[in-house]
Amino acid sequence: MLYLDNAATTWPKPEEVYLTHDRVFRNVGNAGRGVNRASLAAGRQLIHTRDSLARLFNIRRSERIVFTQNVTESINTGLQGLLEGGDHVLISSVEHNSVVRPLEYLKKRGVQYTVVPSSKEGLLDVNTIESYLRPETRLLCFTHASNVLGTILPVKEIGELAHRNNLLFMVDSAQTAGVIPIDVDDMNIDFLAFTGHKGLLGPPGTGGYYLREGLDLNPLIYGGTGTNSAMQKQPGIWPEAMESGTRNVPGIAALGAGVDYILKEGINKIRQHELDLITLLMELIKKLAGVEILGVQSPKLRTGLVSCTFLDVSPDSICAQLDRNYGIITRSGLHCAPFAHSTAGTMQNGALRISPGPFNTEAELGTLYKALADILGGENKIG
Repeated sequence: MLYLDNAATTWPKPEEVYLTHDRVFRNVGNAGRGVNRASLAAGRQLIHTRDSLARLFNIRRSERIVFTQNVTESINTGLQGLLEGGDHVLISSVEHNSVVRPLEYLKKRGVQYTVVPSSKEGLLDVNTIESYLRPETRLLCFTHASNVLGTILPVKEIGELAHRNNLLFMVDSAQTAGVIPIDVDDMNIDFLAFTGHKGLLGPPGTGGYYLREGLDLNPLIYGGTGTNSAMQKQPGIWPEAMESGTRNVPGIAALGAGVDYILKEGINKIRQHELDLITLLMELIKKLAGVEILGVQSPKLRTGLVSCTFLDVSPDSICAQLDRNYGIITRSGLHCAPFAHSTAGTMQNGALRISPGPFNTEAELGTLYKALADILGGENKIG
């Protein structure tokens, strides 16, 4: 199997991730539930992963990091916990349904949101964002990079805009955490939502968020925290107050191993490898007649994915043939992001998304190119 669907979930993981998950699953207990050695060992795993994430994102106090099962839960916690009736939110025209659908639900509570239009390539101008501000605007909520177009949004500049206007700034880092440097202070990020199973190289069912010190929000879930058990009301001690119920300790420990791998390798090295692969991939696809690459054409302005459409055949057909006949895994469709496809003009048939990861090679992209050329009709289809 040639796996090129890393924008959905990275595979394979570093060997340390598998080994850590197995070791912790076999040997530790339930974090925060007692003072026995198994519980304490589990708690240490959570602390280690929080500390590693804090190093990666330049977070001063690791207890401001809360674990969830994925970035969708994190975004829901932020939107539902920070916003009240009468609040107004700005989002981009390339947002994932993980942002759009919670905001649609919050309309019932009197929350309003406005979509700031970007270019067809997903480029977004900060001055355009500023022109959409209202007196009741409370939150700017933007993805760091589109999961369809690959285009990287100007997060630092948006953070500066939010800071100047005393607004909260939330970032969905699903496509960038672990690959593109993120500094919550430098970027003025108040709420950072991340997932574990993509660029952070952890297992599925892991993720979390960071909330800036001095801010507070209502939990999404209430219940047992392992602290102040005699209280009927939810205690306010972070991060336990936000983590009701049993945590996925083996998964979070394995996530920590993935983050440690990134810290050891260096995020700039990982990003350069991604840029090298994306540059080659775009060059190869441009040799194929009747294929259009979505998003910006400069690899430096995009993250590690290339989505494309075809003149004479549907993306679903190409995806199925790559899998069935060549053992190559990609993804077609709307990618849970209809706003992005509307922006790109691809709502009718979606697109084929190809996303190499940190362990893919240039030779593997050559294999993909040959398969696409074969599917599209052989040498007479090569431009």
